Amino acid sequence: MLSDKIKLSAKDILEKEFKTSVRGYKQEDVDKYLDLIIKDYETFHQEIEEMQQENLRLKKQLEEAHKKQPAPAQTNTTNFDILKRLSNLEKHVFGSKLYD
Repeated sequence: MLSDKIKLSAKDILEKEFKTSVRGYKQEDVDKYLDLIIKDYETFHQEIEEMQQENLRLKKQLEEAHKKQPAPAQTNTTNFDILKRLSNLEKHVFGSKLYD
């Protein structure tokens, strides 16, 4: 499942602590950027959930449609049978003119 492959959640990003140094990044800029990332993660997670639900719904719908359709009749028609029928049809349509 996809959720098993995702390493970070929005909560993980929110709770991440960074060490500061003398020449580090501005904490305010990092926080703003992480807020954007968190919103994206939440949106992606919501979209994935909706698509998974839709996928399940469509699979069930397809399964129900297959159950309602009767199985096609099995025919053991061979090429010989088809050629014989075609020959009979030609005789019927064109009569003996073909074989004169």
